[in-house]
Amino acid sequence: MTNPVPLRERLRALATFPRSGLPDLEPAAAPATPHELFLTWMDEAIDAELLAPHVLILSTTGADGEVHARALILKDVTPEGWWFASRSSGPKAKDLGSNPHAAGTFFWPGLGRQIKLTGTVAAATPEQSRADFLARPARSRAAGLVDNQSEPLGSIAEYEAAYSEALDAVTADPTLTAPDWTAYVLTPTAVEFWQATDDGPHTRLLYTHAGTAWTTTLLWP
Repeated sequence: MTNPVPLRERLRALATFPRSGLPDLEPAAAPATPHELFLTWMDEAIDAELLAPHVLILSTTGADGEVHARALILKDVTPEGWWFASRSSGPKAKDLGSNPHAAGTFFWPGLGRQIKLTGTVAAATPEQSRADFLARPARSRAAGLVDNQSEPLGSIAEYEAAYSEALDAVTADPTLTAPDWTAYVLTPTAVEFWQATDDGPHTRLLYTHAGTAWTTTLLWP
C-alpha cells in the first residue's frame, strides 16, 4: 500500500542527527595535521560504537568524465594518507589510471560529523599490496580471487561456483594472492571536518596543504 503522505514531507520530517549530546569541534585546539584529528575522531566513533565508521565513500572520474562513487573499507591512515585496496583491473583502478584525482567522504550521523578528503591516489608497492591481501580473512581472500569484478553475471549460481573454487584454492594454499590486488593511498591536499551542533550552526574546519605544512581555515556554515 502506498503511503498517503508525500515523500517530500516524510523526508523533511526525518531527523539527521541526535537531538542533543553532540561533541564539539574547537578550531583553536585542532592539531597540526588532519591525520591527527581524523584519528581522534575515529577513536571516538569506535568508542561510540557507530556502525561501520571505517566505510569510505570514494569518488573518482573516468576517462569519459563520468563521476563514480562507491563505499569501501578504510585500511589505515598514515602520514602518506588514507589507505584502501582493490583490483588493479577493476572500475576504480581504471578511473584512477586515467585521472588520479579523487575525493573521499566519511559520514557519521551518530556524532553529527562528516569528513571530506580531496587529493590524488597512488598505488602501493607489490609487497604492500600482497601483505594487505594476506591480512584478509580466508573468505574475503576467496572473494578477492574471483575475477570479473563489475562485469555482467549470468546467475548467482555461477558466482557461487567460482567462489567455492576460490575458497578451496585459498584453503589449500594460505599464501595464495590475487595477482592484481593493489593497495592504494589517497594523499589529500585538503581535508574538511564538519561538526553539527545541538542548537546552532555547524562548524567547518578546512585543512589545506601548502608546501610542507598544513594550514587551517574556518569556513562559513
